[in-house]
Amino acid sequence: MLKKARKEMPESVFESERFEIPKVLGHIQGSRTVISNFFAIADVLGRNPEHLLKYILKELATPGTLTKSALILGAKVPASRVNEKVRKYASEYVLCPDCGKPDTKIIKEGELFFIRCQACGSKHQVKSLKASFT
Repeated sequence: MLKKARKEMPESVFESERFEIPKVLGHIQGSRTVISNFFAIADVLGRNPEHLLKYILKELATPGTLTKSALILGAKVPASRVNEKVRKYASEYVLCPDCGKPDTKIIKEGELFFIRCQACGSKHQVKSLKASFT
């Protein structure tokens, strides 16, 4: 009976994704948006918070500052829009274009920046945001 039940379940139930981008947690305070888990998101992505900050601010076209505990955006921005930009950042700067794994490092060779996958060994050029990748 158990085998029959497992066969009838969709395969997606048995897949477990080891890499999940955390959802943005925050609130709107006056005319600003405070994102309280920004450092946790950067940590999960394995990237420098300054680089992620520069990308987010550029994509949202809004000013922002980084405090010790949060990111403060200078405009009211819905969490869904920030989540969308974080996912876009992950696809451009974190996930390997070949194997899709998050085991990547950003390296600089000359004037160019590359994303090198630790899992499959591939190397692809990425555009620079003129921020530190370390």
